[in-house]
Amino acid sequence: MTGEDAELQQTPLHDLHVALGGKMVAFAGYAMPVSYRDGIIKEHQHTRARAGLFDVSHMGQVCLMGEGAAEALEELVPIDVVGLAENHQRYALFTNDRGGILDDLMVTNAGDHFFVVVNGACRDQDFAHLRSHLEGRCTVALFHDRALLALQGPEAGAVMGRLAPATRDMVFMTAGEIAVDGITCFVTRSGYTGEDGFEISVPASRAEALARRLLEQDEVAPIGLGARDTLRLEAGLCLYGNDIDAGTTPVEASLVWALSKARRADGARPGGFPGDGVILRQLAEGVARRRVGLRPEGRAPVREGAELIDEAERVVGKVTSGLFGPTVGGPVAMGYVETAHAKPGTALRALVRGRPQPLEVVRLPFVQQRYYRG
Repeated sequence: MTGEDAELQQTPLHDLHVALGGKMVAFAGYAMPVSYRDGIIKEHQHTRARAGLFDVSHMGQVCLMGEGAAEALEELVPIDVVGLAENHQRYALFTNDRGGILDDLMVTNAGDHFFVVVNGACRDQDFAHLRSHLEGRCTVALFHDRALLALQGPEAGAVMGRLAPATRDMVFMTAGEIAVDGITCFVTRSGYTGEDGFEISVPASRAEALARRLLEQDEVAPIGLGARDTLRLEAGLCLYGNDIDAGTTPVEASLVWALSKARRADGARPGGFPGDGVILRQLAEGVARRRVGLRPEGRAPVREGAELIDEAERVVGKVTSGLFGPTVGGPVAMGYVETAHAKPGTALRALVRGRPQPLEVVRLPFVQQRYYRG
């Protein structure tokens, strides 16, 4: 290993990744598998058809505990935390005073605490953000002794039903403390692929045993970060740092659905989160740019950073994510365009190495999301 590689952290599944032929790369400060022996396209297709196992232990797992935890957390996010039912989960956003997105995260009411999962690259800053605002009102603790596995795909439910019968009654965005093959885990029915699936928080000491048990199932194959990216892009899901960031508001990012009704101007508890004035004004008045789906012509992907031009060759936007979509069978992308050009069917061109490539604004997602809702 180089000196730089030696500084990378390892997840509890590192040795298993290596044994499985994982191609290890640096990601969010960790050595992570970008793919295994079959390669990204086959791993993507396997997840869409059967079930894929992902190691997402680089993500930050945080526990918020105390009587005032819900009210305190609600002051940092534009969602309804107070009204979140026990064993239910919501997608949330940390916002700044300008309405920009500091990170996106998952918040689960685990009964005696709130279980929060944040992005690995933002973990330390998010933990500091929570502590600086919430300490003294509730206990904020970062889990250092847990791994996080994601089992995703249309056959994930059948696999989990065998190893954890209690999951059969779970639907999308529900959660619970459940024994998976005899190992006590915290399980949510959620994921980042657009497919049915589960995220499993497991003690680090039992993570490899559980992963091996899952991989013993005929439906399951190991999947790396490369396919995770193509899967999430086809499903129209944002990658923090690419599609959303501190200079992008939820309204610009087309994440209005993530702003709970209770926190809007006419809601029970309007505003009260960082940047509320900007965000609520944008909800009422609109924005100058929006995140949209993009379908390039041909077979060549249009990558992140490509400028988008209109018929007059005026720059009207930029691509933030772009890859070949194996399920779609062609290139797919997301980006921001001036609102006047955000209507599906609008023809634009992307500048790829200085040459214009035609593309069209389309509705997201690129593939049907198949979350299990019962």
